[in-house]
Amino acid sequence: MGLGLSAIRLDSTLNLVIVLVLTLLAIIAVPFFWERWRRKVLGRSGTILVAVVLIVVSTGMGGNMIGGFFPTVGALFGTGVYSGESVDAVAGQNGSDLDKLRDAGAMRAKEGKGSVVHMTVTGKRTGLTRDVSVYFPPQYYDPAFRSLKFPVIEWIPNYPSGPEVVTGPYELPARLDAAIAKHVLPPTLVIIPDPTGKPKVGHDTECIDEVNGTANDTYLTADIRDWAIEKLGANPQRKAWTMAGWSSGGYCAMNLVTRHPQWYGQAASVSGYYKASVDAETENLFKGRQDIADANTITVNLQKHPSPVDILAIAGDKESFESFSIDQIQAAVRAPATLSSWRIPDAGHNMNTFKAQVPDVLAWIGARTVPPCAPQDKKIITNGGVAPWPLPNTGAKGALVDVVE
Repeated sequence: MGLGLSAIRLDSTLNLVIVLVLTLLAIIAVPFFWERWRRKVLGRSGTILVAVVLIVVSTGMGGNMIGGFFPTVGALFGTGVYSGESVDAVAGQNGSDLDKLRDAGAMRAKEGKGSVVHMTVTGKRTGLTRDVSVYFPPQYYDPAFRSLKFPVIEWIPNYPSGPEVVTGPYELPARLDAAIAKHVLPPTLVIIPDPTGKPKVGHDTECIDEVNGTANDTYLTADIRDWAIEKLGANPQRKAWTMAGWSSGGYCAMNLVTRHPQWYGQAASVSGYYKASVDAETENLFKGRQDIADANTITVNLQKHPSPVDILAIAGDKESFESFSIDQIQAAVRAPATLSSWRIPDAGHNMNTFKAQVPDVLAWIGARTVPPCAPQDKKIITNGGVAPWPLPNTGAKGALVDVVE
């Protein structure tokens, strides 16, 4: 199913034209056949239904192309696969054969291009296995950098997307190549995990450890971080770790960084919000537990657990709730946390508005993260002296709880 749906392009002008032509023919067919049907009720109902469905599909496709949301039907329904359009290589589970891909990565590096490698990663704490794509900067394959530890951006896709949207429609790899080449961003690993798993539709997790459910937060933070430090040579220092995302990914980034300041130094959000979005697509995350809801509300985190994290929050002037969220965060922020907020002219809550902000977001991150560096002495505290705060027990399998290391 994933392969089939991923072959149907939603961002194709040709496909849109075909659907528009079919829509026009369906509309014309309604009056043309109105008196010609032998079984009038069935015939009339059928032509009207086909016309209405095609009108909805063509309108949706047009809006999708304007907003740049989903490239394929598979991406829309969360069954996207990782084609050569957005991925340079596929590695084994947990990146078991990454070393075999170094020669190919080195060839791309000679052209100043990083490499995007897709794999599945199983979390040691949660046992969850999800899709993860990793951008390796050109310098990762340079012998001069072989012994260095790289900073990390963990980029959280928006719901219901997965890594394929970040490496595809976001055009993030090319933008990373450009930012690194201009020395706006140091050579940086970019880890793009699937925050939801499959199926996606109707299962929006908001990156939260669900009460007696799935430990999404723990997988995205502790599991991914431990794996990246061990397998990818990521720098364990908290200032070397940034979370970023658009829309729900922006909320996830800000929430997870304020929940785990001992591990992350920065969060960058475009069109994110200050508390979990609860609607028809959202799973029953909290099951009535107000303490868990509060522990996943950014404004509450900032007020009750102020930590030295830097937050960038961007919203368009036509995004009312996202702009309201920035106001709420601004009112809640307490030293030593800092907030940079930008209001931008925009066309609404869509991916094209977001994509225009990516270069500035990468520059903001580049000014705050650390460059690749030699391994630190193990005696040095990697959290920089920033203490974790006690997380309430959600009952999710493997979830972080109480004070964690």
